[in-house]
Amino acid sequence: MRGPEKLLENENHWETRMGGWFAGERVVYRGQDLHVDLGDMSWMELHIYGITGRRFTQTQLEVLNAIWVYCSFPEPRIWPNRMAALAGTARSTGVSGIGAAIAMAEANLYGRRAGIRAMDFLIKTSNRIEEGSKLSEIVDRVPVVYGYGRPISKIDERISHLMRKLKYVGMDQGKHVLLVFEIEKILLERKNKLHLNYGGFIAAVAADMGFTPREFYLFSIPMLIAGMTPCFIDAAEKYEGTFFPLRCNFIDYEGGIARRYWNG
Repeated sequence: MRGPEKLLENENHWETRMGGWFAGERVVYRGQDLHVDLGDMSWMELHIYGITGRRFTQTQLEVLNAIWVYCSFPEPRIWPNRMAALAGTARSTGVSGIGAAIAMAEANLYGRRAGIRAMDFLIKTSNRIEEGSKLSEIVDRVPVVYGYGRPISKIDERISHLMRKLKYVGMDQGKHVLLVFEIEKILLERKNKLHLNYGGFIAAVAADMGFTPREFYLFSIPMLIAGMTPCFIDAAEKYEGTFFPLRCNFIDYEGGIARRYWNG
């Protein structure tokens, strides 16, 4: 943008197709009356409708809900949950703790950004295969295939549960779901033997439902909250400041700076 033209054009004026609040009268949400037309929606359904502008079947919504449920770990050692627990032990507020934990879940390697890259790769790879490219050649040219590999445990226990759900509702044969397992076969033949992880799997499931990478990213933002809140509560109910304390002499310092003294 050069010059003030766009600023002047939007001064006291904002055009939107998303909706608006007519005080004391109604709320318009993507062209629908929020309380009349959409009032019977579940929160999950409204969340997805707000992102995509599309209606999903109850079967699809059931699967999307399961995606969230299956990764709601009340495990305080997981990095985002640890942030929520730290807020609880420091007697901070729930909003501050959960908000910080959600922000931490936007990591490049394991979080929401990795999910964007995983879905983008799957969609582009599927398109290239339809154009005649060989999957093994596509995978071999990619240094990092997002959606594969997991620290601590090679097997992601969530995948089998979600796959069982997909089979039950007849959604296990989508082209992207089939593709992620074909890619896994190729990666398991490599030296580091990378298994499919949950992030890659749910990216495939969402791609088969027609999500774009950005839509999938926005859908995923609240995905871990149900695991964060128990960690916050647990730490807040214990003695203040006792969440995973660490003695100074447990730190094996190998830096070049000599010992320093605090003169406060």
